[in-house]
Amino acid sequence: MKNIIVTGTSRGIGLELALQFANAGYHVLALSRKTPQILIENNNVTCLSVDLSKEEDLTQVEQFLASSMKKIDAIVHNAGALLLKPFEETSAEEFENIYKVNVFGVANLTRICLPFLTKGSHVVTISSMGGIQGSMKFAGLSAYSSSKGAVITLSELLAEEYKDKGISFNVLALGAVQTEMLAEAFPGYQANLSASEMANYIFDFTLTGNKYYNGKVIQVSSSTP
Repeated sequence: MKNIIVTGTSRGIGLELALQFANAGYHVLALSRKTPQILIENNNVTCLSVDLSKEEDLTQVEQFLASSMKKIDAIVHNAGALLLKPFEETSAEEFENIYKVNVFGVANLTRICLPFLTKGSHVVTISSMGGIQGSMKFAGLSAYSSSKGAVITLSELLAEEYKDKGISFNVLALGAVQTEMLAEAFPGYQANLSASEMANYIFDFTLTGNKYYNGKVIQVSSSTP
């Protein structure tokens, strides 16, 4: 049974993705601040209530990996924080908090997982079209979109650093998906894709994408935004 870590599983794409992996027979470690009952009741899911921006919570994850999981086949860095606010009104603390989740959370979780990743392991980071250089940008998303650009570069660097160990790192830069986060950023906008439909794509890519890609950014968008 393959071991899959999925972050941001309290709602939206992360929740759908964790359920898809579990229902397909994989063992899922679901990481989120809030734990949905539907995941707790699934025998293939282990839920840890963690805030990825807090070092003490990551220690809890590290202890679980060492005692129980011991081998990681894939990680999907799906957790994300969003702030919609004019740049001049955004405090340094608010900007930093977005980076703590979207960038440092990804980096720090990856670091503690490295001893458990082996040849053939796949690390997938969920970014955004807003983080793609030259893509359409939207006012008020300076912290969010720039953080999503940062994890793209981080993934490219890690792919180079760990290629000799056979560990693959790729990024999926998502366009609009009908989630709670989209509704927060673009009130009233209706996306063409549901969270479940995007989870289908991420599910397949996580299991097979590393056969074809390493250090790549795949743009997954059928619309603007």
